Amino acid sequence: MDVYEPAEDSELIKKHIKDFARGIVLDMGTGSGILAKEALKYAKTVYAADINPDAKRVEGVKFIESDLFSNIPKIKFDLILFNAPYLPNDEGIEDPALYGGKEGHETIFRFFSQAKEFLKADGKILLVFSSFTKQDKIDEFLTKNNWKFEEVDKVHISFEDIILYSVSLG
Repeated sequence: MDVYEPAEDSELIKKHIKDFARGIVLDMGTGSGILAKEALKYAKTVYAADINPDAKRVEGVKFIESDLFSNIPKIKFDLILFNAPYLPNDEGIEDPALYGGKEGHETIFRFFSQAKEFLKADGKILLVFSSFTKQDKIDEFLTKNNWKFEEVDKVHISFEDIILYSVSLG
């Protein structure tokens, strides 16, 4: 399986890690490891998880092969980074690093249905997704499931907006 190469979405979340990283951080879907590496500059302990066994290992970061939280130890994190696979599925293309389900948001919904038990009461989740993921659907899901969220940043690239949310327990 190919490892997701950093793009505008990775750079957007990376730019804000310094404002949020502290204590214990989890980089969910680490891919190239650039977010875990950045978090290591500010946090005491960093874990990186990826479903892809070929995801990059970063020195000083504890790597866990995991489908979302399936193999994550019962730890409460101060910050969880999630550059989610957010594109709607393309017919005949299977790439869990890019495609988040039929509508694009299914993996994000699955992530948030599991995340509460891994986040400290005052913890944050930094979530990156695309305008193709239907921001209104993300907002509706988070609100319905008692998450608080705010848009931290947004960047427009040719045909879409890449959006960064800070999400916390409601």
